[in-house]
Amino acid sequence: MTAAPPWAFSSRDGHVFSAGALTRGPWHPDHQHAGPPSALVCRAIERAAAPQGLTHLGRLTGNLLRPVPLGDCSVEVATDYVGRNAGHYSARLLAGGKEVARFTALMQREDELPLPPGTPGHPLPRAPRTPADSEPSQMPFASREPGYADLIENRVADGHMFAGPCSAWFRLRHPLVAGEAPSPYQRVVVAADSGNGISAALDMARYSFVNCDLTINLLRRPQGEWICLQARSVLGDHGCGLAESALYDEHGLIGRATQSLALRAR
Repeated sequence: MTAAPPWAFSSRDGHVFSAGALTRGPWHPDHQHAGPPSALVCRAIERAAAPQGLTHLGRLTGNLLRPVPLGDCSVEVATDYVGRNAGHYSARLLAGGKEVARFTALMQREDELPLPPGTPGHPLPRAPRTPADSEPSQMPFASREPGYADLIENRVADGHMFAGPCSAWFRLRHPLVAGEAPSPYQRVVVAADSGNGISAALDMARYSFVNCDLTINLLRRPQGEWICLQARSVLGDHGCGLAESALYDEHGLIGRATQSLALRAR
């Protein structure tokens, strides 16, 4: 395997980021997996919201307009509205002289508020198995060229990857940005875009099932390095589908993610 820099992105000036080989996705050797660049946008939104004391990412929605090429990219963030408890932000991901993705986000103010004993739904449900009890695995599209499958470590908690409903743990093997520790939210975003992959119901050699968007809703701050996706894909017979993932850390449920899918024969 060709050696790759041990990070997803590097930057000399903090504004333009160079996407390394570890961002390469499964659909085209010159295109990124959408998880890492979406996490780069998440990073920029977190930084924009922090001065207002808004520290919890309640929602991130990305409209994936074009494939994101390997190479240089940048993020532009706008503050749409900031209120007492929440702020709304929008962002654009730019690459190759084009806008390749557009995002909106809800950032919320955190405050300690213990829940009364017996509150329905608590304690929060947990993933089928812990990372320690789950089987080490690797993305089926791993190849001789470095890519997303080398950026992350996987362990399967339930089912089988790319064979229908599946629960799999994700952990970053390398930093998102060189010289930085990724935030808990960035770890979630890198993983959450893989729901349609780990729960694939179609043969990847005969079909493509690229997601056109990604929406992540989080009810609380993730803890630890491991993120679990309990994913399933449901498909129509008209070229469209939906991937749904319940998201967990080692302490329990943290939220959900959805992806709208475009199904095509190769």
